[in-house]
Amino acid sequence: MSTLSTTIRATHLVTNAAWFGGSLFGAVGLNPAARRAGRTREQVDVSGEGWERWGPVQGAAIGLHLLSGLGILADNKNRTMRHRPTREAVVVKTVLTGAALASTAGAYVFGERLGQLRGSDTDAKGEIAATPSGREGQARTAERQLAWLQWATPAATGALLVLDAYLGEQQRGLAGLLDRRR
Repeated sequence: MSTLSTTIRATHLVTNAAWFGGSLFGAVGLNPAARRAGRTREQVDVSGEGWERWGPVQGAAIGLHLLSGLGILADNKNRTMRHRPTREAVVVKTVLTGAALASTAGAYVFGERLGQLRGSDTDAKGEIAATPSGREGQARTAERQLAWLQWATPAATGALLVLDAYLGEQQRGLAGLLDRRR
């Protein structure tokens, strides 16, 4: 295996780990911690600032993940075409990557929408002021969408990590450290 191939594979795994870890931290840590802030405006500010700081890192990780995935596919085009289990795994991996991209984009869109709805039209206590435009209903809809989207990304990217482990097992030699001797 060449140094370039190893570098591309390592980039692919590390960037997926960043994507997975960042989204999992958001669901487990940042979002629940932000909800503990007293006023609605503070909740929006805390969560929004955390995601704004992480966004460029996650964006770079996703971009490098996609590019390195194409590099791996190009490096293994013959194996992918000739070896059915590999071909099937690549199809599943492509679908999972698409799902992770869609859930990440959806979380971004609904998070921005929620930030705009919760961050504006607040009263002196920082709570949403009643408006005839239905902002509260829109905010609740965005919250419901985010409630499941925040878990969809770590689920999809975690599944990608498992699939990468499976693909790595396909490439190793006859006997591994944990294989029984016959």
